[in-house]
Amino acid sequence: MTGSSRVRLHAPYPQSVTFVELFFDLVFVFAVTQLTVLTAHDLTFAGIVRSLILFWLIWWAWTQFTWTLNPADTNHAVVRVVTLAATAAAFVMAASVQRAFAGDALWFAMPYLVVRGLGLWLQVRVDLERVDDDRTGIWRWSVVSTIGLAIVLAGALAEPSLRPAVWLLAIATDLFATRVAGGRTWDIHAAHLAERHGLFVIIALGESLIVAGTAAAGETRGPSLVGAAAGTIAVACLLWWTYFGWFKEALEERLAAASNRDVGRLARDAYSLGHFPMLCGIIGFAVAIEEIVAHPDDPLSGAVLVALGLGITLFVGFSAFAYWRMTRRILGSRLVLLAVMAGLLVVVAPLAPVWPLTVVAGTLLVIAIVETVWPASAPEHEESVQPAHP
Repeated sequence: MTGSSRVRLHAPYPQSVTFVELFFDLVFVFAVTQLTVLTAHDLTFAGIVRSLILFWLIWWAWTQFTWTLNPADTNHAVVRVVTLAATAAAFVMAASVQRAFAGDALWFAMPYLVVRGLGLWLQVRVDLERVDDDRTGIWRWSVVSTIGLAIVLAGALAEPSLRPAVWLLAIATDLFATRVAGGRTWDIHAAHLAERHGLFVIIALGESLIVAGTAAAGETRGPSLVGAAAGTIAVACLLWWTYFGWFKEALEERLAAASNRDVGRLARDAYSLGHFPMLCGIIGFAVAIEEIVAHPDDPLSGAVLVALGLGITLFVGFSAFAYWRMTRRILGSRLVLLAVMAGLLVVVAPLAPVWPLTVVAGTLLVIAIVETVWPASAPEHEESVQPAHP
């Protein structure tokens, strides 16, 4: 029987990430790129708060759909059609990111609601096919999530000055939805979830280089620009190493070793919640390097220096949080070296941008060397993951 003729939407066996999911992810990373532009143009406290609120909404739409497709048969025609429809809506949403806090916010909100609505429908449809499962949790999750969507719509219709507060209420409702459904057993395949998040991270890192390359394309070539570009590439590569060198596989193995009772909470905390600040860090890094390559001879402003330092700290620091949440082990070297980096960035702040980039690259290089010499994780020799508690 072919995939398109099967009635069941639940996958008959665990699947790897498919091309329709990657296509979906690319549109969301486009949304992240638009958010980077929005943040760079309003690098104030109020602007950063608005960007954080907006990114949470975007991230939650992506992470919900990721959980939805995790047990779904993405070779089934219905699942593919729903995912492609959500991709089309997400493209309109992404193209409207810079309208989200303007008078025509419905251009962002309506496609957003379509993406979330399709995801919720598919999630319930797939979940109901599970045998001998308590369905109370999925209904509670769906009802509370739908209330959150209604609040998103209300925020889009509200005055722009009130919109951040209304959307914060929608975020609180989303988080509450995870609590009311927290006791249920989620149908999660660890390898698939880890692969989806890894792909999002690597595409977002690539997009940060595209942002830098676009900014540098029209600039006059010179030693300062070459140095800034080289520093940018080095930092991006080392950020890749801190995630993909060993961390991704370790996190995946710990999730796979978790009990059915704990897997939902661990996946929620380490991936859905823990990866959000990490992606915020990539946005902060992209905002900083766009300014650096545009002005490679000028010392960084305070806002840009904070964007660079905080971006790296969020990405590396919350990787340590995700690892701690999964294993109850602290990656002390990452935290100590991030503190040293912060102090050194203050020292080199009056210098040309290549020096802050050198400090960041040096910090990440030392982290990579330390974790290579003294591996932080050896899952095959350690006890299984300890039970997680909310």
